[in-house]
Amino acid sequence: MSLNTETGTQSAQPKVQIAAAQSFLAKQRQLPAWFNLAAVAVALVIGILFNVLIAAEADWIAAGIWSGVIFLVLAAIFGYTIEGRRYGADRVASSLIIGTFILAVIPLISLLYTVLLQGWHRMSDAGYLTATTAGTSIEGTVTGVGHAILGTFIVTGVTALISVPLGVLTAVYLVEYGKGPFAKTITFLVDIMTGIPSIVAGLFAAAMFPLILQLLTGSPEFKTGFSGSIALVVLMTPIVVRNTEEHLRLVPNGLRESAYALGVTKARTITKVVLRTSASGIISGVVIAIARVIGESAPLMITAGTTDIYNMNMFEGQMLTMPVYVYYQYKQGNMENAWGGALLLIIIVLLLNLAARWIAKKFAPKGEA
Repeated sequence: MSLNTETGTQSAQPKVQIAAAQSFLAKQRQLPAWFNLAAVAVALVIGILFNVLIAAEADWIAAGIWSGVIFLVLAAIFGYTIEGRRYGADRVASSLIIGTFILAVIPLISLLYTVLLQGWHRMSDAGYLTATTAGTSIEGTVTGVGHAILGTFIVTGVTALISVPLGVLTAVYLVEYGKGPFAKTITFLVDIMTGIPSIVAGLFAAAMFPLILQLLTGSPEFKTGFSGSIALVVLMTPIVVRNTEEHLRLVPNGLRESAYALGVTKARTITKVVLRTSASGIISGVVIAIARVIGESAPLMITAGTTDIYNMNMFEGQMLTMPVYVYYQYKQGNMENAWGGALLLIIIVLLLNLAARWIAKKFAPKGEA
């Protein structure tokens, strides 16, 4: 009988708590749902008028700043007065977070809109994606970005072929085997490489690769596509190492211990259990790392150089890439080609990021999608 009474009392406690919470919310005064829209409208009007009276002209940036400040003042006054200190502080904090998000998004939207507006006309021209810049000075010659697209794919592809195995194997060693001073030294060097400026990576590749060619062929060449890949390897490898290392550490130790209990070797456990479990994050991280280095220009100016024709030989002759193409077209005053190349590069990076998200969802372990 006492057990039933105690059980009934315990089951009644949640109902009492819910009723108390509902009673508190009913008594709590709150601003109406349309308050934020009304406050934004009032803040915009006052901000514009205030800016016009002070600056005697309509400066939209200054008007936006004044409007944001006025909105925060209105939210604080009405929030603290009507809703109280706790809910008023929550309203002000939420407004600050939303405002900072808007401030971060506006430049991005402006950039994308400008590039799309300026570059779409050139992108839609027939032959732009396949033609080269050869004969730019000849009137009536169709110029394009075809050789830069090919060079970008070749240089970035070779970079990925070198960086991905090197980065993944390094991360596997650090997580599964690395102990002692040697592993700490590798971690320290990876941290340093993560912060290396891109121009330093280009100088390193430009200084090292001619020496290697001198030893192998006896005729060093300063600027080649492979030299550009070496520069990007220096930038991409630490990103792959860090990403892979983090995803390997997320694999529960219980999976490893279960495999060991069944008599599976450590190497087979890593390849069949650990890497398969973290494959989604590793692959998506690799794609993001490729998108990160594909837009580098400073190291490729030094190492890969520029050319006006197609070049598919990475070890002989200069090789043009998309970022370098955009820079030189801007430098030469061919603004339409520069905007078109910038838009194409943004589209490539966007597709790579979408591919990374698709890979992360497609290859995620069952139950995590």
